[in-house]
Amino acid sequence: MNSSDYHAPTSLLDKVNSPSDLRKLELEQLPRLCEEIRHFLISNLSINPGHFASSMGAVDIIVALHYVFDTPSDRLVWDVGHQAYAHKILTGRRELFPKQRTLGGISGFPSPLESPYDTFIAGHAGNSISAALGMAVADMATPGREKRKTVAIVGDASISGGLAFEGLNNASNHPNNLLIILNDNDMSIDNNVGALHSYLSDLTTSAGYNRWRNRMAGYFRKKGFLTENRKRAIIRFSNSLKSLISKKQNIFEGLNIRYFGPFDGHDVIKIVKILRDIKEMEGPRLLHLCTVKGKGYQPAEESPTIWHAPGKFNPDTGERLYSGSDGKPPLWQEVFGETLVELAKTDDRVMGITAAMPTGTSMIQMLNEMPERTFDVGISEGHAVTFAGGLASAGKKPFVAIYSSFLQRAYDNIIHDVAIQGLPVTFCIDRAGLVGEDGVTHHGLFDMSYLRCIPGMIIAAPADEETLRNVMFSSLNVNAPLAIRYPRGRATKPDWKSPFAEIKIGKGKRVRTRDGAKIAILSLGPSLQEALTAASRLEEKDIRVDVFDMVWLKPLDEEILRFAAELYESIITIEDGAVVGGLGSAIDEWMSANDVKTRHISLGVSDKWIGHGSVEQLKSICRIDADAIMDCVIGLNAAKS
Repeated sequence: MNSSDYHAPTSLLDKVNSPSDLRKLELEQLPRLCEEIRHFLISNLSINPGHFASSMGAVDIIVALHYVFDTPSDRLVWDVGHQAYAHKILTGRRELFPKQRTLGGISGFPSPLESPYDTFIAGHAGNSISAALGMAVADMATPGREKRKTVAIVGDASISGGLAFEGLNNASNHPNNLLIILNDNDMSIDNNVGALHSYLSDLTTSAGYNRWRNRMAGYFRKKGFLTENRKRAIIRFSNSLKSLISKKQNIFEGLNIRYFGPFDGHDVIKIVKILRDIKEMEGPRLLHLCTVKGKGYQPAEESPTIWHAPGKFNPDTGERLYSGSDGKPPLWQEVFGETLVELAKTDDRVMGITAAMPTGTSMIQMLNEMPERTFDVGISEGHAVTFAGGLASAGKKPFVAIYSSFLQRAYDNIIHDVAIQGLPVTFCIDRAGLVGEDGVTHHGLFDMSYLRCIPGMIIAAPADEETLRNVMFSSLNVNAPLAIRYPRGRATKPDWKSPFAEIKIGKGKRVRTRDGAKIAILSLGPSLQEALTAASRLEEKDIRVDVFDMVWLKPLDEEILRFAAELYESIITIEDGAVVGGLGSAIDEWMSANDVKTRHISLGVSDKWIGHGSVEQLKSICRIDADAIMDCVIGLNAAKS
């Protein structure tokens, strides 16, 4: 499809408002429908950005699945839900799609709260096999539901994650009829890495062999020889024979999971025929489909990493409508990436680790300059942390860059493999706080709460680029685990590079002082900008407040706390994170332990799930913006008078 074809009509798609409408089409019409869905995606995502390349690549698979299976009675369970846009379009949400990922619009990921066709939450990678297996086993144990079908669709290298292998192992040991679709697009977000990727690239299976195998199985079953107990032994024998003949070992069949493929994941008619052939088979099986990320749009096919989530673009030319950083503050991850390279050039202990996100975290800069000291471990956050612990125990200084919401999956590794031993691993927690359009599964709201309770963990939240650089620099001399959290988006200063300076752990600073101020605002992280904006607006109303940048969540600056408790009538804390367990909670605990009676109000994200919208909209909804701070101060003043 050429870029200029995106204006093509969608006459077939316009008639499909549900999968039941789809199943009324002739098989030969499906390729045309796939083209029209891609036209629709290009037209919409060029204006309202989202995850582009993965969803373009999965169109043919999605059409085939809804054509063959009786959804929503039959279940489709998505892995990395950003591949599922065509699924949303075909399941009654085509007219809502132009507003997806916007406040009040549909989510960019499958959500059971949104549609009965969305069977399980699908924001993070690796959970589909385990969840779908649970559904399949439940159906087998429920009279009347034994024939219900469950399909897990695994994409963007999620099969390489540890949870996926745990699910595969369990699927091979419990009776079930789960079908796994492996959408193998040779990518995660950046280029796929690891031995499994190379293995999948070479895997082959003979269609003739599978036909012979099915005939033989049917014959022995009729004769009463193929019992469930004998079946496993026969499968193991036939897999061994197949491996001997083909000179290839099949990891899936080694787990007693029937394997079919690899096949062309863009031949929708062929996929339909295969699905019909294997739909009624008993036992777990896996269909391996090879796809091209960005299929149908040449710029995305040529640069799938850039086009994973490209932002707005000109659909005719493929030009991304991105003005760059000229004259603007840098992205926070760019500050991290450039600073890490600087540190690595001066200290050969520095190592960089990321989990399938070298571009997203900007660790790509170190990967390009020092590949021997930079490690992309794939979608394996737990392994990334334990690997870093191993490096640290051998005298290295690892920096682990992982998004806040993804680091949650490595919590045991943080405690058991790093913190208990006090190993000097620096966790660089990207996308901390509200992330905006990606919504509930991606907000980084809990890192402060789940890290603060770990003994020996040091936690910093820089408010600006200079502080981020200096905390990273200072961590080189810290012999303990240290976490640095910073948000998505742009930082504060266009001219941001500064010489490194040692920064004292647990030491904050007063950044705004006014005579006669009776209220102190204690800020953590980039919320400082909201606090300063509120303070300036309040001064226009002749209300004076002082503002402090705490910098550190753990250890707290107790000198600031004692000073604030003695000097001010009220203290307001502001943070971009869960109010339960964060800065406000820490100060409440300190006040209780020290019998401090000063009034304290915590502003943070309340104890509820937050949906999607722009960061500014969500901050307003969560009451952690400048307006919320002003209202709080004005309310305190009114109560006093």
